[in-house]
Amino acid sequence: MAVQSVTLGIDLGTTSVKAALLESAPGQPSGFVVLASCARPSRADAESNAAVPQWLYLCCMMVLGNILRGGEEKAKGCEWMQGDSAPVFEARAVSHLVTWQDGRCSSEFLASLPQPSSHLSVATGFGCATIFWLLKNSPELLQSYNAAGTIQDYVVAMLCGLRRPLMSDQNAASWGYFNTQSQSWNLEILRSSGFPVHLLPDIAQPGSAAGRTSHMWFEIPKGTQVGVAMGDLQASVYSCMGQKTDAVLNISTSVQLAASMPSGFQPTQTPDPAAAVAYFPYFDGTYLGVAASLNGGNVLATFVHMLVQWMADLGLDVEETTVYSRLIHAAVQQRDTCLTITPTVLGERHLPDQLASVTRISSSDLSLGHVTRALCRGIVQNLHSMLPFQQLKEWGVERVKGSGSALSRNEVLKQEVQRAFPLPVSFGQDVDAAVGAALIMLKRKLNQMDS
Repeated sequence: MAVQSVTLGIDLGTTSVKAALLESAPGQPSGFVVLASCARPSRADAESNAAVPQWLYLCCMMVLGNILRGGEEKAKGCEWMQGDSAPVFEARAVSHLVTWQDGRCSSEFLASLPQPSSHLSVATGFGCATIFWLLKNSPELLQSYNAAGTIQDYVVAMLCGLRRPLMSDQNAASWGYFNTQSQSWNLEILRSSGFPVHLLPDIAQPGSAAGRTSHMWFEIPKGTQVGVAMGDLQASVYSCMGQKTDAVLNISTSVQLAASMPSGFQPTQTPDPAAAVAYFPYFDGTYLGVAASLNGGNVLATFVHMLVQWMADLGLDVEETTVYSRLIHAAVQQRDTCLTITPTVLGERHLPDQLASVTRISSSDLSLGHVTRALCRGIVQNLHSMLPFQQLKEWGVERVKGSGSALSRNEVLKQEVQRAFPLPVSFGQDVDAAVGAALIMLKRKLNQMDS
């Protein structure tokens, strides 16, 4: 008899919070069905002034109140995963939220930090870089805390009542000063620089169990198994990479283009700050080759906000959602343009000082359609310059699968993706971190039952 299992995944992201409830379905080609899903805006700032526990509670309440209404019985046995923030728990002290968009670490400051024993360079927005910055500029702040981690690690720790947070190697790699081969922090290097190593969390494998819920939470019963938090990129890729010959393109707040590296691949253990492609741990000892651009849907949001502000200065009150839809409509009508926009308003990790620019400006290319088309093209071309089509072919990629909130609601971005990559391109559904987080735990739970 086939074993049925239900798993719940949560993605608490910079732009939105999502949840997905999955059930095993042996008769389906995918092996599962999505029973319910929900997404709501989260509005996480680069450095949130909101109290993290209360903000997370509101985020979770918005999606879980929707997804579990009438489905409490099906939620038993779910796995809690993934995120970018947390709920109302009793914690003695919790800092303000600092996200990957934190830009306080200048190139000069990063150059002053010790060289890591890792294949990954340290960039602004990485957890260890932020702690180094605080150590130099606000050392008294660090004295208030005895542990640090990603926001999803905080969720897991509070749900399970852990005394110390657990962090997957996926998230540890994105903090810097973590060696993926030895699966350990660069403790000696950090200690010698005065880094508060006692703040660093313990390491666990993604897909493993962190513990069980120590109390009921949003109708989730006490004793429900909780999974170690995954990286949102890895979870997103897992949700839609049907074959190893697929590349996964995600355009949300930022942009990632990822492809699976061959089994046994090990990156050179020397960081290259100028490299546009990084290799991040995936699952079961494998790696993803990733071009991760800081400039994606956030660039379009900045453009929309600028236009709304201009119109307000002119005495006109227009909603941002209205402006966005009009922009896309105008750009769909404008199939081509000579205007060129380099959209790197946030720089890039491998080129932190590169700012945005506009070139090839002519009086015939100044319509709203021209500018929006050029901006969308610039976002895709910027990514293509980081990881060209030719490199994907060398890795054996045969298809590109597109996902992400910015891509799903922007026909112009879709057109520019198809234009830039001469490969079959598909734009799927239910391809996000919430689905991926639930799916990896669902499959591992079923494998354990079979064995």
